[in-house]
Amino acid sequence: MPAIDLERVLYLTELTGLRVFGPDGERIGRVVEGAVAPAEHPRRVARYLVGDGGRTRFVVRHDQVRSISRQGLVLADELLTPYRRDESLLLLCKDLQDQQIIDVNGQKVVRVNDVTLTIEPAGDRQELWVLEVDVGVRGAFRRLLEGMVSRDTIRRLQEPIKPHSIPWEYCNIIEPDPQRRLKLRISHAMLNQLHPAVLADIVEELPPAEREALIESLPEEVAADALTEVEPKIQASILESLDSEKAADILEEMAPDEAADALAEVEEETSREILGDMEHTPAAEIGELMEYEEDTAGGMMNTRFVALHENATVRDAVEALRGNEELLESLNTLFLVDAEERLVAGIPVARLFVAPDPTPLRELAFKSVLKVTVDSDRDRVTEYFDKYNILTLPVVDEEDKLQGVITADDVISALRHK
Repeated sequence: MPAIDLERVLYLTELTGLRVFGPDGERIGRVVEGAVAPAEHPRRVARYLVGDGGRTRFVVRHDQVRSISRQGLVLADELLTPYRRDESLLLLCKDLQDQQIIDVNGQKVVRVNDVTLTIEPAGDRQELWVLEVDVGVRGAFRRLLEGMVSRDTIRRLQEPIKPHSIPWEYCNIIEPDPQRRLKLRISHAMLNQLHPAVLADIVEELPPAEREALIESLPEEVAADALTEVEPKIQASILESLDSEKAADILEEMAPDEAADALAEVEEETSREILGDMEHTPAAEIGELMEYEEDTAGGMMNTRFVALHENATVRDAVEALRGNEELLESLNTLFLVDAEERLVAGIPVARLFVAPDPTPLRELAFKSVLKVTVDSDRDRVTEYFDKYNILTLPVVDEEDKLQGVITADDVISALRHK
């Protein structure tokens, strides 16, 4: 970012307490708050709250301000209106200072110490625009010395301190009230591009109310990916705080095994409500998975796999994969079953690309297929992955019918939460 003329800079700590003068130089009061109206302009300070030394407060619009400097605000007119709370305004002191926000660029939660504003020309007037928020020692230093020494002295003393600021466009404000969030036009679109693990770290850093607000404002698919990476206790806390329909929508975007693990940590009554609000098919899958003990193969497996009849060909497999595009990122093995759905063989997906379409899948299968039963314990499962260096392990019931698969990711997740 190019260097900015410090004469054009006004910190929020300097704006508050700044004297306000009328058109003829008469003193009207002091600034006690500044506000941005996102619906009008994302950066411009649209309103100034002015106090007269008593309990009375007035509002000054940005287009009523003739000039702005560190000496004061000079108004173009004296048409002041009494202050009334307006939920569409973002109050810089009340809503931003000392609050936690998300630094999208730095991918972390930070606390705002001060706000840097710039004086911008607007025809024959001047306006204040938000430039960045100060999350470092400099901002805290200015606030600490405010009122103790002159503001010019504070500026000189802060020079050796390294600045640590975040440009306004990278700041994501967290507003728990959905209605106010809408009025303030708060968007978390930039968060949608973050890796789920990074977004999960951000979620875990936030207080409970802010966690809920953030998850609630994200698209269900993004929220699901992030929740999958969140620690189980926090995961449960978030799901319990959400409306059951919203929680159901998010869980439907998860893999069934991950959704089952999440619901297993939730209060039983809440879990039933969420399952009741889900579509029938995912609810049934999740409900079945929840019946298995957590430390068994059944509790670790997921039901997202592709199984074909033992007489299927490469062409059949390719067609099946086209209908399961969401699995392609993680799928590495196909399974063959007989007419009774008993497991017969496993085929590496990679072998499909080197065989002609009419090739029977049996010819591409592993010589033998490793498998575990639904009640096999976690230690046996991890032993198989470690000993045989496999990526996928099929899980069968007592009749040898394929029930699900355990992937290396499932094992890592189970060990991480152990």
